[in-house]
Amino acid sequence: MSRASGDAVVAPTALIACEHVSVSYGEGRAGVTALDAVELAVEPGEKLALWGRSGSGKTTVLHALGGLVAPSEGRVLWKGRDLSSLDAGARGRARARGIAYVFQGSNLLPHFTAFENVAFACAVSAQPDASTTMGVENTPEQLLELVGLGSKLDALPGELSGGEAQRVAIARALAQQPELLLCDEPTGHLDSDTAERVLDLIEGLQREFGFALVTATHDAGVAARAERIVELINGRLVTASLT
Repeated sequence: MSRASGDAVVAPTALIACEHVSVSYGEGRAGVTALDAVELAVEPGEKLALWGRSGSGKTTVLHALGGLVAPSEGRVLWKGRDLSSLDAGARGRARARGIAYVFQGSNLLPHFTAFENVAFACAVSAQPDASTTMGVENTPEQLLELVGLGSKLDALPGELSGGEAQRVAIARALAQQPELLLCDEPTGHLDSDTAERVLDLIEGLQREFGFALVTATHDAGVAARAERIVELINGRLVTASLT
């Protein structure tokens, strides 16, 4: 099965886009090129997979899209605004306006309950310039209920299964009312049955709320669930071919 790779020209309707984005670390012989002239556009509501082996550049693409890393060359446009030209603080404020992450590990605050972990994200998203596009009440109780954990409000991360912890992480991401959800190997630490349930949950929420979903994965089965697949090899986009 084949899917088209990244877009050569950024469409005016793109929610977010990389324009000739390169990311390099170090200089001279010690230098490493993590991304090489990446051209990629994500449309509103799209479900896209970034597929490739470890070290191929998938996570760096997510970090560039989310404003966590500034390109060495090129630019990243978020709803037409150049994230690349902003300093770290301004990029962080831009992320609060609708870009959320779910990481491979849940990254929950270990001494905070499920409720408190989500409440912290709700407090950040309650800033005056934050996004409110999803149309759901932004409360920890409702968000945890949404991911099937209404009975786990007082549980600490250590008292949750891997799948439950990842569900809390998803609820925390939803607190940002995302227009774009970036998932970095979101099921990498889960068994196959739990992974399927977590993916079903993420995709169901995407259908319900309409945010764009970009998932980085090395798993061809996870990639095949997307509407469009982009393969990365050594920091470059190529045409994806799942065999």
